[in-house]
Amino acid sequence: MSLSVLICDDSNLARKQVLRSLPETLAANAQIATNGVEALKILRSNNIDVLFLDLTMPEIDGVGVLQGIQKMGVTPIVFVISADIQPEMQSKVLELGAKAFIRKPVKSEVLLQHLKENGLV
Repeated sequence: MSLSVLICDDSNLARKQVLRSLPETLAANAQIATNGVEALKILRSNNIDVLFLDLTMPEIDGVGVLQGIQKMGVTPIVFVISADIQPEMQSKVLELGAKAFIRKPVKSEVLLQHLKENGLV
């Protein structure tokens, strides 16, 4: 299965960690965004199947990206990856369409489990 993937996080270390945790087939088709503005620009001009999204970023945060996705009418499968573990925030991102909330630092086995649960691997 060939899926297009977008990893959006302002931390280079976190982006690399997510990229290394992806199955090889998904990692091969991954694009990178360093903030929400870049993510929305890529989502407007590319058919992205899966988005791994940080919450705390400059310019437009993860919640803003989720709201932008709803306005654009695009439908990537979104996994929020964040250190913000407040239950209210987790509920909010799930209400905005995220498929799962994954705690930082991301673990390969957890990421793989969510990908399997959503039929992506």
